[in-house]
Amino acid sequence: MKTKLNNIAQDTNTYLKKFFNKQKNSKLITAMNYGLFPGGKKIRSKILIDIGSLMSIDYKILIAIGASIECIHAYSLIHDDLPCMDNDKMRRGKPSTHIKFGESTAVLAGNSLLTMAFEILTNPSLKLNEKIKINLIKKLSECSGHLGIAGGQYLDLNYEKKKISKNKIIEMEIKKTGKLFSFCCAVPSIIKKKSLKEIKFFENIGSDIGLLFQIADDLIDFKGNSKVAGKKTGKDQKKGKATLISLLGQKNAIKYCNKIIFDINKKLTRYGPSAKNINETLEYILNRDK
Repeated sequence: MKTKLNNIAQDTNTYLKKFFNKQKNSKLITAMNYGLFPGGKKIRSKILIDIGSLMSIDYKILIAIGASIECIHAYSLIHDDLPCMDNDKMRRGKPSTHIKFGESTAVLAGNSLLTMAFEILTNPSLKLNEKIKINLIKKLSECSGHLGIAGGQYLDLNYEKKKISKNKIIEMEIKKTGKLFSFCCAVPSIIKKKSLKEIKFFENIGSDIGLLFQIADDLIDFKGNSKVAGKKTGKDQKKGKATLISLLGQKNAIKYCNKIIFDINKKLTRYGPSAKNINETLEYILNRDK
């Protein structure tokens, strides 16, 4: 599993570095590079490729789209770390972008990575027809804005130190984290021009994966080691964050995660042994320590 993940991470980073090298130089490139590289584990790209393999999508196309997703993810982390948001000083084992370059530069670097994601999707080197590209851009826009990442972050901040229901926490976590995973899972169906029903089927799986990822992330914050995680842990409880762990407790949250994995695997049984990769990734998401 780790070998596959490392290969995908390496191929995604290679694509992104080549794309960056073709950019005209600007004062923001250094901060953009810092926030994007070496990057995380590329689990979103792995999910994209796992689902893509069920439909025999070309690997190089998936790597390019994965690169655009990683730009969106990096932008969201840079902004989440800002003092006006979660005020995190460490990210991926190094000082957060705003600590290294200042707040205004971090905001602008994040904005630039957000727009670069769409630049990647419109690039002629991505061998997809224009209609498919437009559909991908539309879906990624929805997942990144007020209906997705940005809206979820707003709710996350707004729910601090408040008693929030389970359904509202789930809704918030699906927006904050699940929507980008929804995009990852919908991409292959969009490329194959599947029905809206089929696209929705995979979007829902992506939402569930995102929820699993967020709970696992909250578990790392709850019980993890800051040095291993590469970021400060124990923050959620201090800030009074609304999480399923604070509501259900650690053991019940893990049970909830196992049910998510069971349900996803059940939904994908029609793909037979081809779904083995996605199952391995789901187990990795739950059991990771960073």
